[in-house]
Amino acid sequence: MQRSRRGQVDPFIVMDMMEEARTLEAAGQRIIHMEVGQPGTSAPLGARNAVAAALEQPLGYTVALGLPELRRGIAALYARWYGVDLNPDRVIVTAGSSGAFLLAFSALFDAGDKVGLGEPGYPSYRQILRALSLEPVGIPTRAENRLQPVPADLQGVEMRGLIVASPGNPTGTMLSHAALKALMDHAAERGISFVSDEIYHGLHYDDRAVSALEISDQAYVINSFSKYFSMTGWRVGWMVVPEDHIRTVERLAQNMFICPPHASQVAALAALDCIDELEANRAVYAENRRLMLEGLPKAGFTKIAPPDGAFYVYADVADLTENSLHLAREILHGAGVAVTPGLDFDPKRGAQTLRFSYARATADIAEGLQRLQRFMNAR
Repeated sequence: MQRSRRGQVDPFIVMDMMEEARTLEAAGQRIIHMEVGQPGTSAPLGARNAVAAALEQPLGYTVALGLPELRRGIAALYARWYGVDLNPDRVIVTAGSSGAFLLAFSALFDAGDKVGLGEPGYPSYRQILRALSLEPVGIPTRAENRLQPVPADLQGVEMRGLIVASPGNPTGTMLSHAALKALMDHAAERGISFVSDEIYHGLHYDDRAVSALEISDQAYVINSFSKYFSMTGWRVGWMVVPEDHIRTVERLAQNMFICPPHASQVAALAALDCIDELEANRAVYAENRRLMLEGLPKAGFTKIAPPDGAFYVYADVADLTENSLHLAREILHGAGVAVTPGLDFDPKRGAQTLRFSYARATADIAEGLQRLQRFMNAR
């Protein structure tokens, strides 16, 4: 049977590493997980209690754009975090941020359009674009710019859209208000649609992240309950769109997804009020980050991007290997620590980088660092 060219996307290598780690665990080996960006904490207690109570009521279809009370709650979050007065009608609840990207790319672009994305960056942008018959255009970023794109990088690059993430994955670096505004202004001058990936907002360790909505209403802003709210498996996210795009996105959502999962929306609404628990989680990540910045250099990983947010450290390992996938497998089998090769995030330069996640429990991070130090120093 014939297969579409659109369906021939690259594998998500971190998922392959997770499977290899799972195989070792099934054989009885204890693995420390630094490969996947999944919080080690569960959904907030208030969210779990809300779902338990809701199970006594019928759970079915909601309206396509999400529960109105959840959309109002998310709009209130923008007032609390950024001082932005947001019309709740502009909030679209989605099946995770992945659902938001499908809707955004479908609403904004036509087949064959070119969409720019910084490298290193989240690999699924590239694969979702390809699956929609769009052309991803990688934009190499530079260490002096904190591995974030700047307007000079975009000069002469043909594109109909631009995706920017701050804090970024895999780097954890953030854009200042001025840096984000410069990119958005450049895009506006050229008629380039701007998509701001803000799914790691809330996970910052000094200054907070800046939302694109603080700068302009003419952007698609995507976020999720997966990271700060510790709800990866619930598959609930959201995006904010310009008012004149609401009906377009609604029609797409009706047909592509019908609606986001009802139970997950109930949990998400309650999670918005679990501030103390969520901030306690962030304090754990802050301690984990401190341990990583102290411990990774002792294992020989000295060239790292400055992680302002999220829960990743991105390391240049060119002095250690020319094959990051081979090194990651060496570390997995030799140290029992799962890490992610940079090939996921940067097809050209990722053979010389690794990503370390510090999203798990502090005790696991401390043990993982000890293992890395023993293994790399004996290598």
